Amino acid sequence: MLKIRLKRMGAKKNPSYRIIVINSTTKREGRPVQELGYYNPKTKVMKLDKVSTLDWVKKGAQPTETVAYLIKNCNDDGTLNYVKKETVKLSKKAQAKAQAEAEAKAAAEAEAKAAAEAGEEAPAEGAATEA
Repeated sequence: MLKIRLKRMGAKKNPSYRIIVINSTTKREGRPVQELGYYNPKTKVMKLDKVSTLDWVKKGAQPTETVAYLIKNCNDDGTLNYVKKETVKLSKKAQAKAQAEAEAKAAAEAEAKAAAEAGEEAPAEGAATEA
């Protein structure tokens, strides 16, 4: 069975990968059937021959989970369409503080809404008693 997977290259603690088609029983650094491109996770640089990759998938080659992600997020020219995550990880204290502020804000909005409804109802009742 053929796999489309990453072949590790580069120095210690500085990985770069080649995207290759290889027999599933061959070792990771073994001789590939075909090289499809490269990927550097530190700089988010990627070049992939998307046409031949999809051709290999049609022929029955199974991409690994990481390679499937790279294929899915690949532009037509073979570069990575990397979108940096907007969310910021917070500590537990900061999460609790943010949640408390959100709850206080929601309670204040609910209070203001109730006061506005009561304010609208009161003149309507007063107008009915005056008439």
